[in-house]
Amino acid sequence: MTEKKTNEQERIILGVDPGTTILGYGLIRILGKNPELMVLGSIELKKYDDHYIKLKTIFERITQLIDEFHPDELSIEAPFYGKNVQSMLKLGRAQGVAMSAALQRSIPIFEYAPRKIKMSITGRGSASKEQVALTLQKILKIKKLPQNLDATDGLAAALCHYYQTSVAVVNTTTPYKSWKDFINQNTKRVKKN
Repeated sequence: MTEKKTNEQERIILGVDPGTTILGYGLIRILGKNPELMVLGSIELKKYDDHYIKLKTIFERITQLIDEFHPDELSIEAPFYGKNVQSMLKLGRAQGVAMSAALQRSIPIFEYAPRKIKMSITGRGSASKEQVALTLQKILKIKKLPQNLDATDGLAAALCHYYQTSVAVVNTTTPYKSWKDFINQNTKRVKKN
């Protein structure tokens, strides 16, 4: 069972980039409105020949991360449609196993398409892994990027979820009925020509 947070404003998000060769993950802590890096890494699965052992390893490691860091939410990259149906099936299984680990600990799950994650981090849905990693490095003040960029992809899923949910909170607290209403409530943000 996960522990309750003592500080109500603290929020921890576990992000996962599922894979059967390498699974990337990252955890961020949000204090107020400031996200900070907790940990990022990857699960190397190449050494296992048996697909079911890979799935077991994913389940066990995600469960360990949950038990160690007590995330409030899991944000996971949704599988994208590819030409290879077998690869798609294996990727879906990896995603399902990671989700099962969260469900076992009653952690809410949020899925985002790869383009949505890239767009929320870099502003471009077609950004490369390198562009996502460099942007994350600046935003979260990461001293040294990992060699394996699947780790930063997992971290990107976590930060994407933070951005998506924090925007929703802002919009519900300051509803705008029109552009004129927005301008009237945000005079300092509007640039006049």
